[in-house]
Amino acid sequence: MTLNTRGRAPKPGPVLVLDAPDGHDVIIEGRLDVHTVPDIRDAIHDVIARGPGELRLHLRDAEIGDATGLGVLVHIHRRASREQRQLFLVDPSDRTARLLRGCRLDRILASRHAAPAHAATVAPLTA
Repeated sequence: MTLNTRGRAPKPGPVLVLDAPDGHDVIIEGRLDVHTVPDIRDAIHDVIARGPGELRLHLRDAEIGDATGLGVLVHIHRRASREQRQLFLVDPSDRTARLLRGCRLDRILASRHAAPAHAATVAPLTA
């Protein structure tokens, strides 16, 4: 069965991938549930296969909708580990952080806060 879009533009995906010198930043927006997880999982599998470095999932604007959303985070963590990539959850929402703590997934899924845009990238010189 094929889907006929009849000239409609495809709906943009919930995942934006940014390449960085030390890995990849994956920005996820919207709800992670049974309807969106397949697209998210496929996009992140492609990112993991691109090469070495950190894999940072930005979850500030994402919401875990059901157990499938949690399951994909665990799956991505396991897949990244098999490829010797380190996974970080960047700026998870308060609700997501509470959910991860409640399920004790905060013990295996490392979280970090995004560096502010005005942060210095080079140490200042001292005289």
